Order: sequence, then structure tokens, then C-alpha cells
Amino acid sequence: MRYKIKILTGHRLFMPFLCLAVVLLVNVLKTPAFFQISMNNGVFYGYMVDIINRGSELVILAIGMTLVTAASGGQDISVGAVMAVAAAFCCQILSGGKVSTNTFENPLLLAVLAALAAALLCGAFNGFLVAKLHIQPMVATLILFTAGRGIAQLITKGQITYIRVDTYKVLGGYIGKCPIPTPVFLSTAAVILIAVVVKKTALGLYIESVGVNASASRLVGLNSSLIKFLTYVLCGILAGFAGIIASSRIYSADANNIGLYMEMDAILAVALGGNILSGGKFSLIGSVIGAYTIQALTTTLYAMNVSADQLPVYKAVVVITIVVLQSPVFRKFMGNHKLNVLRKREERHGY
Repeated sequence: MRYKIKILTGHRLFMPFLCLAVVLLVNVLKTPAFFQISMNNGVFYGYMVDIINRGSELVILAIGMTLVTAASGGQDISVGAVMAVAAAFCCQILSGGKVSTNTFENPLLLAVLAALAAALLCGAFNGFLVAKLHIQPMVATLILFTAGRGIAQLITKGQITYIRVDTYKVLGGYIGKCPIPTPVFLSTAAVILIAVVVKKTALGLYIESVGVNASASRLVGLNSSLIKFLTYVLCGILAGFAGIIASSRIYSADANNIGLYMEMDAILAVALGGNILSGGKFSLIGSVIGAYTIQALTTTLYAMNVSADQLPVYKAVVVITIVVLQSPVFRKFMGNHKLNVLRKREERHGY
């Protein structure tokens, strides 16, 4: 039994699952009907549905951030701004330059592809600075973090562009009479697609190899610069995808608010998922669990009437606690403490 418990607690996903369970348990104690799911007007309602639905964009960002972190040992802090740029491109093309429209002025597919292409260019810009010019990732991505929302404002001419077309609302709403929100399907599809790519091809192994030791990987024939570049491109595309979903939710391009502070949540999701922020081995599932933990925490704080301005403070305290509990230093301390307890017990019983 002890052996099985040791295997269970030693699994890399044990702590992420435990953290998520603790956050959900707090909600259950505060709100007994937390896990209750009801159907209203043909769609599912409930706290759990809200967490899974609202956490969709964060899940998509987190898997992109995981790849970047694993390959470069740094983080892309521009993903929130890239979301705003993609949303601005998409809505501006759909509206044909108008502030508000009730009909598509251009095809939806064209707007989505253009938005993803813009996000790809943002990712390629970051990847070029990191992989080719060897600029520290956080410094390189700080450029778009600062300028991205300004670019989005230029695209929308400083105004919020509204797309009041039901077809556009589907991406952030519901498909026909389906009771499950569309973002849940989109985030699941993104996770499955990236997981298949990194698990069924050698890309995942290459990313881990470059993240552990880029110089050694280069000596065995891997193009470490290209692999780092690709991870930033993928991260940019995923951020653009999340931006389109976020834009569809509010059927508009709000350059000041779309993706605001989500880069920090994505980094925290990667950390909570048990991934090492200095690069190397990674777990996409761990990051997904981390993303839902962050969203559950956000929902909990809102349910406790914490204002949006104070939210980052409370969230930081909880996240720091969770990250410390998962840290190797704390685990080593607990391991030594356990050994000391066993040693004293043996001495007391004269073993």
C-alpha cells in the first residue's frame, strides 16, 4: 500500500491535480451546489461549466507557453498583446473598416486566416529575436508586450470595432442547439492537435533536448535555433487563435482589454502544471490542469466578491503558496523531515 502511495505521490501530475482539487474543495465548502450543473434555455449552466468555458483561451495560451518555455528556458510575455492584434485584424476585415456592422463585409474565413497570419508574424518576430539574435526571451518579447496593443489600436483606429453578426458569435458562444460552449471544443481540439504533433513526431523530443542543452543538441545535429524559432511561431499562432475566440465572446475588438494580464496567467499555468521554467522536459496535460486551476481560482475570488483591482494580489498569494509546495527545495525538505521522523521512531523502539 505504501509503495502504491509513493508511486502515486511521486507522479509529476500528482501536485497539479492536488492543487486543482484543493481550489475546487474550497469552492464546495463555500458553495455546496458548486458541482451542480443545470440546463437553462437549452445550454448547460453551473460553476464548473463556467470554469471550463472561461478557461478555454487560457488553456490555448498555456500550451503555447509550455512549448516556448521548454525550448528556450524563457517565457513569451507578449501573448496577451498578440491576442489583441489578432482580434483587431479579424474584426477590422469583417467590418470593412466600419466601427460597427450587422453584416460581414468580407468572408469570415479570410478574416480568421489574416488574423492567424498576423499572429504568426508576431511569433516569428519574437522567435527571430530569441533564436537568431540570442536575446533573452523576456526582453525580446517585451517589445511586442509594450507595442502590441498600440498596433491593435492603430488597426482599429483607436475605436472598439463591433461585429454584430450571429455567425461570428458562434466561436465564443454556442453551435446551434449544442448545450456545450464552442470554446470548450476549440480548446480541446488545440490541445489534441499540439499533443499529437509533439508525441507522434520527433518535435517534442527535439524541444526537450534543446531546452536541456542547446549546445549539446547542436553537436548531435539538431538545428536548435530553428526549433526555438518554431516554438515561438506556434505560440504566436495559438495566441492569435485565443484572441479570435475572446473577440467572438464580446463580438468586438477591444484592444485595451482583450488578453489583458493573460500572459501572466499563462506563465503561472505552466508553473502550476509542474513544468520547469528553465526549460527541458514538459507536460502539456500539466499545463492544461494549471490553466483550469488558475481559472477556478479566479472564479472563486469573484464569488467571494473580490474586486477586479484586488484580484491579482489574492491570486499571487495563492499561486506563490502552490508553487512553493511544488518546488524541489520544499520536496527535499519534506523528504528529509520524513527520514528524520522514521529514524527517531526506530531509535525509540530500539530497532
